[in-house]
Order: sequence, then structure tokens, then C-alpha cells
Amino acid sequence: MKLHTRFLVFLFLAVTGITSAQENFSNGGKNSIINTTAHSERHKTLLAVMKATDLEELLDQSGPFTVFAPSDSAFEKLSGKSVEDLMDPENKKELKDLLTYHIVAGNLSASKILKAMCRGRGKATFTTVNGDDITATMEGLDIVLTDGYGNQAKIVVADSNQLNGVIHEIDSVILPQKVRS
Repeated sequence: MKLHTRFLVFLFLAVTGITSAQENFSNGGKNSIINTTAHSERHKTLLAVMKATDLEELLDQSGPFTVFAPSDSAFEKLSGKSVEDLMDPENKKELKDLLTYHIVAGNLSASKILKAMCRGRGKATFTTVNGDDITATMEGLDIVLTDGYGNQAKIVVADSNQLNGVIHEIDSVILPQKVRS
């Protein structure tokens, strides 16, 4: 019982710590995911990817969606194929696979992710729009997403509620197998 109580206190502190960092995407849920991304100074690459894959219209109107949004600095850390390579029209399918790997259907707040991890004994798996799974775990006070190949991205800004879902900023780009080479 003590261990269970400590774990719940830990999760509460983790959510409190993560959600206090919401300065960059916050708009009170009045804009769509695409509109908010368009006004973010730290997500120009993500916006370009959304436009190049024709997912801009989808993320502007329907939902709800959860977007794990890599910052521009996250895209700069990519190894292997560069963003410029992926933006080539010949690579549109790979680029769409990359973006849809960062989107989950539904509205997953940080607290919902944490509750799923509690039910899953410390981890939760979510199926992306791409069809592949990502796994959420805790590392210290951070929620960490791991792709099927062990690459990780930390949620650095959580729970930016939008008209059609929620955005969580992440510090790395996670790549599905279809994009790796």
C-alpha cells in the first residue's frame, strides 16, 4: 500500500511539473492544432511538414487528435535522412509516415497518459495514426515516449489544449521503421 501511495504522489508531482511548462502553445483551446502551430516560433519545421503532407487541412478541422510536436531543435537533431531530404516531393509518403507517427487519435492529456501508465504498471502503449505503436513511461518526473526501436522523446511542454485536440511538445523526433534508412 505504501508503494502504491508513493507512486501516486510521484505521478501527481510529475503532472504538476510538466503542466507548469505550458507557456509556448497555450491559447485557451480557441484555435485548431494547425493554427496554433502556425503561430509558434519554435515549430516552423513541423508546420512545413504538415503543409507538405496535406495533413494541414485535417489538423485544422477535425479531431480530436493528440499531437506529439517536435520542436525545430528536435528536427535539427535528426540523423540519417535530413528534413530537406524528407521534404523532397519524391519522399512525400515517408514524410507523411513520419508526421502521422506523432499523432494519436483522441484527446490524451498528460493525466490520461499517466493514468494509462498506472493501469499498465508503469507503461502505456498508444497506436498512432500511422498504425505503429509508441510507448509512454516515466523517467524521473518526465513522460518519455519510445518508438519500437528504442528511440526516445521527452514531453517538455504538456497539455496545450486546442479546439480539436491537445499538443505535447517533445524534444526529439521519433521515427517509424518506414522512414529509417
